[in-house]
Amino acid sequence: MMQRFFILAFCFLAVSGLWGQKTSKADQLYFEYSYQEAITAYKDEMRKYKLSSQQELNLAEAYFKTGQYDQAAEAYMEVYKKDSLMTNTQFNTMLQALSRTSGPERAKAYLNTRTNLVSQALLQNATFNYETLEDASAANTGYTIIETNLNSPQSDFAPAFYGPDRLLFSSGRPTKSKPNYNPSAESYLSIYSVSAEANFKAVQPTPFAMIPETDYHQATPYYSESLKQVFYVQSNLEDGELAFDENGKNALGICRAGQNGSFDLLFRDYSTSFYYPFYDETSGRLYFAADFGEGYGGTDLYFVYSNNGQIMSEPVNLGPHINTPGNEIAPFLFDGSLYFSSDAFYGLGGMDIYKSEIQEGDFYSIPVNLGPGINTNKDDFGFIIRKAKEEGYEGYFASNRPGGRGSDDIYAFTALEKPGLKTLAFRGTIRDQSGLGIEKAYVRLYQGDSTLIKETYTSMDGEFRLEIPMRDSVRVALGKQGYETVDLGNTATDQNLISGQPLDISLTALERIVVRQSNRILVRMDDFHFERNSKSLTPEITTILDEAAGQLKKFPGLRLQVEAHTDSRGYKSTNQKLSEERGIVIRDYLIAQGVAPEVFTEVKGFGETQIVNNCSDGVYCLDMLHKQNERYLFIVLNYDEL
Repeated sequence: MMQRFFILAFCFLAVSGLWGQKTSKADQLYFEYSYQEAITAYKDEMRKYKLSSQQELNLAEAYFKTGQYDQAAEAYMEVYKKDSLMTNTQFNTMLQALSRTSGPERAKAYLNTRTNLVSQALLQNATFNYETLEDASAANTGYTIIETNLNSPQSDFAPAFYGPDRLLFSSGRPTKSKPNYNPSAESYLSIYSVSAEANFKAVQPTPFAMIPETDYHQATPYYSESLKQVFYVQSNLEDGELAFDENGKNALGICRAGQNGSFDLLFRDYSTSFYYPFYDETSGRLYFAADFGEGYGGTDLYFVYSNNGQIMSEPVNLGPHINTPGNEIAPFLFDGSLYFSSDAFYGLGGMDIYKSEIQEGDFYSIPVNLGPGINTNKDDFGFIIRKAKEEGYEGYFASNRPGGRGSDDIYAFTALEKPGLKTLAFRGTIRDQSGLGIEKAYVRLYQGDSTLIKETYTSMDGEFRLEIPMRDSVRVALGKQGYETVDLGNTATDQNLISGQPLDISLTALERIVVRQSNRILVRMDDFHFERNSKSLTPEITTILDEAAGQLKKFPGLRLQVEAHTDSRGYKSTNQKLSEERGIVIRDYLIAQGVAPEVFTEVKGFGETQIVNNCSDGVYCLDMLHKQNERYLFIVLNYDEL
């Protein structure tokens, strides 16, 4: 189980000094990780008095830690019904228990009761992974899993490449130099080196000689080929002995050691443990897991900028799509992807391994569960990968799945393709023409012309992101009631759509292209005039109509009535016919410029029957006054619908 490698193996607590307040016997057993004994003690105390909400949560967690998921789910739900101060991390564990006992549908139902308290990123992660895990065709299960011969009856985990033919790993196997670690009944963790040739049959693991030896935890190595240094975690020490914070807690710091005997303590906080350092050779970033108490849940993934491994910045959280209310550990970057492990409730169970694509601007795509094979309903973690010598890929990970030698075992794998589902990710901002974000604009993905695949809506600041399993051809459309509809085209013909670059879209509001006149809504358009007794379009007219066509094409849902009016000069019958013909010419020109024919429901010519001034038959008027009566109006018939 997770506490085997993550809590029991790492977090040594001096319980006698941990709690200043008075605790019950059950509480003390719980904080000593004696979960089964704590369950018995809590049950006994329940017969005497009512447990506090915190004790009820402790009992629920103890059930979960001991694999009694039915009881854990029931205990968590009893607390949840009371509207207690259940944290999102505890809520995540409750959903895990429900998933294990009742399936994902019940977990989804409870998730829907808390949508206002969890992030949109978490909801997107959950929806995406539920869908892909249910879709067998979307899962990439082309792995070959290989049992290795390096495992012992104790915990063996955190594999790390050490040159082309060797592997580093962490183990609780007994040593002559280190005492046993009481909570796990294993030795304090050590780092070992072993030849990876012949599936580890040739050479027995030996203690890794590059790091200074201590009597306490040393684990989760990462070897940097470029720096010729190893990064790892070890128990915080003072003068060779465990160092504790004011609450009696001993935590883990990040160290690095070099082949020349150099040693640096990079991170140390007596109250915070750091886990699984990973040094990115390209960016110089040092990644790790930690629980600073201000993240998204338990342990989160962070990075710091470094200069050849020397820390140069404050930690940067990888954000809510990577970090969840659960625990995230073991970051590993390879070929533009971030692999890591998480116990988020929407996985297969326990810790699962996920992959997220890294795009411009430190944007991480929705993490995708690697699926059955690599992941099981147990704990799967510490995934590393590289290109194989001949073809495909190879790597290692740890798991406590049945059939191993110890509580955690290291497995090898090979794959012809890079593990992890390929996705299409779209993100960006939708703004109005003033530059402000538009809230609740839709973004829709279509297969072909009309089959809707997925839809999302923008946030308050107009931002959106939408991801689906990779498809060859997807059409992207977006808009909002009262705004134009934009068709971004097809991913098969526009590679910019799948480049990962953020999209910045400006939508024109319908209000900007219309004007109210009396009790009617008209399309806003400059005045124009035909030559006397002519129905031919002049360059001046086509310039104005081209501009109008550009606006009308943004709103294919518009329904317009075209009205044409002449002045009073000439015969009434001639003007009537001329207005009708001009209206038709205007409509046909706009259709030729790409405006949908269905936009125009009717064309009406009124001739000189609706004069707007005194320039009627027989009245002398200046030319400019006669031109006031020649006008062409686009009446919006369905404004309220749009």
